[in-house]
Amino acid sequence: MSDLPEGWAWSTVADVLANGFFADGDWVETKDQDPDGEIRLLQLADVGDGFFRDRSSRFVNVEAAERLTVKPVEPGDVLVARMPAPLGRACIAPDLGQPAITVVDVCILRPDAGIDRRWLMWALNSPVTRAEVAGLATGTTRKRISRRNLATIRLPVPPLPEQRRIVAAIEEHFSRLDAAEASLAAADRRTAVLAATEVDLAFANLTDRAPLGDLAEVRGGIQKQPKRKPATNPRPFLRVANVKRNQLELSDVHEIELFDGEIDRFRLSEGDLLVVEGNGSPDQIGRSAIWSGEIADCVHQNHLIRVRPGEELDSRFLNAFWNSPANAQQLVAIASSTSGLYTLSTSKLNKVMIPVASLVIQAQVADRLDELHQRVNRLRHQIDTARQRSVAMRRAILTNAFSGLLAPQDPTDEPAAVLLERIAAERATTKPAPRKKAAAADG
Repeated sequence: MSDLPEGWAWSTVADVLANGFFADGDWVETKDQDPDGEIRLLQLADVGDGFFRDRSSRFVNVEAAERLTVKPVEPGDVLVARMPAPLGRACIAPDLGQPAITVVDVCILRPDAGIDRRWLMWALNSPVTRAEVAGLATGTTRKRISRRNLATIRLPVPPLPEQRRIVAAIEEHFSRLDAAEASLAAADRRTAVLAATEVDLAFANLTDRAPLGDLAEVRGGIQKQPKRKPATNPRPFLRVANVKRNQLELSDVHEIELFDGEIDRFRLSEGDLLVVEGNGSPDQIGRSAIWSGEIADCVHQNHLIRVRPGEELDSRFLNAFWNSPANAQQLVAIASSTSGLYTLSTSKLNKVMIPVASLVIQAQVADRLDELHQRVNRLRHQIDTARQRSVAMRRAILTNAFSGLLAPQDPTDEPAAVLLERIAAERATTKPAPRKKAAAADG
């Protein structure tokens, strides 16, 4: 944006904070922390994109704070994350009911009364500012922006009363979007519950059960070893990352070296079920998907178990039951271990009890559940589309806000140029205030 609305003026982060406070957080090592400390140590994870997340639980004691000469955070300070994600996100520090400081990668911004703090936070979170932050970031593995570079970010500053009108307009629009997104989340949860209920009902009347090993061939895969680095006989090789629940992700398929006679033993066939062997999360253990012959001569790693249904077992029926809530409980029970990890094996899978029904009934159940999954996928696609629209609307609201298009201008407002001149003049005549100490709360 080159042309500013009447009464606005360009400035920088450093200039709008010239008579305020602008500093990095503190370098606090693990040895300096105390789980019983009186002072909260805020982390990058606490800084949300426009809101305080309150995710961490780190503390230091008063003695360490005094030794490190830390910089206290005050309620209402603007906190800026100098590392992703997203880089440069900002929020307002709440009243935590106890003293607080931040880690070094969180900047503390405390403007004087001439700059509205919530306006500054939203300005830093605007798409234009976010793009400028990205352009000034350094680093290869993890991007970050230095406080020196952050200080140079340009801001289109409106008069103070207009700053407040902009904040009110942004937050009114965002509160409506928050409510809409909460409704979408509730709809997503209801969809999941209803789908799970319908899946379980589909198998509820099929009371006859048999061990999987009686109806299917269960086999492990190939262990990845240095000798299997692709060379003269490479073959496509599925990994755990390729198997999601009810679907395969085949955009990144690795290769592995096979030796004489192995392809016939390990080649996947259409209708095979691929089951994830282990996971630290109980809701992911044993997830499965059907192989439909998408890639010729494909094999799989040993952390995937291949289940090949026999003539009396429909692979779609088996996969639907395998990923059902009822079977999930069975898998967790047989996969649990004292280590806290959940691990399956071919012998454990052979003992899993599955419903027994005629092929006609299996096909009917599979068709019914295929239709259900299609309905659920359509609903979730609609929910995801609505969420994407909400994100786009937030970006548009912030873009309009800092282009002068969201809140009305008042020609009687004191121009921003006068405000900025006064901030600079006050800075020139004011001695730096001594740093406060972070102390334990009274009482």
